[in-house]
Amino acid sequence: MRKLTRVSIFHYIRLTYRSVLFVLLLIAYIRYRFSYGEQLTISIERMPVILYVVWAVFVIEMIGRFFPSPFESPGSQKQFASTYIKTGCSDIVIPDNNATMLVAMIWIVFNAAFGALHMLGILDDGVMILLCSAYSVCDMICILFFCPFQSWFLKNKCCSACRIYNWDYAMMFTPLFFVEKTYTWSLLVLSIALLVRWEITFYRHPERFSENTNAYMKCSNCTEKLCTHKKQLHRLWKQIEAYTLERRKRLEN
Repeated sequence: MRKLTRVSIFHYIRLTYRSVLFVLLLIAYIRYRFSYGEQLTISIERMPVILYVVWAVFVIEMIGRFFPSPFESPGSQKQFASTYIKTGCSDIVIPDNNATMLVAMIWIVFNAAFGALHMLGILDDGVMILLCSAYSVCDMICILFFCPFQSWFLKNKCCSACRIYNWDYAMMFTPLFFVEKTYTWSLLVLSIALLVRWEITFYRHPERFSENTNAYMKCSNCTEKLCTHKKQLHRLWKQIEAYTLERRKRLEN
């Protein structure tokens, strides 16, 4: 069995603290909203140290994406000139590029529905923050286990070849558009800046985003090896299913 790479370990660390954060926010929302009739934002703001720490963690994560880093996925690093390895081929092929507009439209419409409910007063600021936190957990699930955007829309071979990899923070913080707080809008603005930087780089240097022209995206140069771990998890799941089925048959007999 292949050991986890350094990049993969950081993914699991992010999954862990984002999951813990979501559970804590959910508990806080239920407690303060239904027991005291208080907004989640008010209860959060009474704990400024925790608020600033969480805010700083996400800000540092996003700022790190603006620069080359050995701790980040090749999916986000392929935009940099320092990771561009020429293959000698000039034929730029990005088969999933046309699907990006569809993904963007679906995401906007999906979140606009929550935004409309928020403006009607059906959903409060706390729900929008919970939705944002849930997205952050789903983001790591997409990377580590299963990505619907990859499987259903983009059809890319893996995260390293993903056309919209650096859209993740902008998608994650979309619900914060409806929460008029400095700490929420600052996260949203920085995430949009990250997305804009990514798109500008794509249109100026599309050769960095194609496996045909950038050898950095080839499997042999991958520092993540998530596809291997996903296959291992799928094999383990099948073994568990087979064991469960066999045990059930024994019990029935």
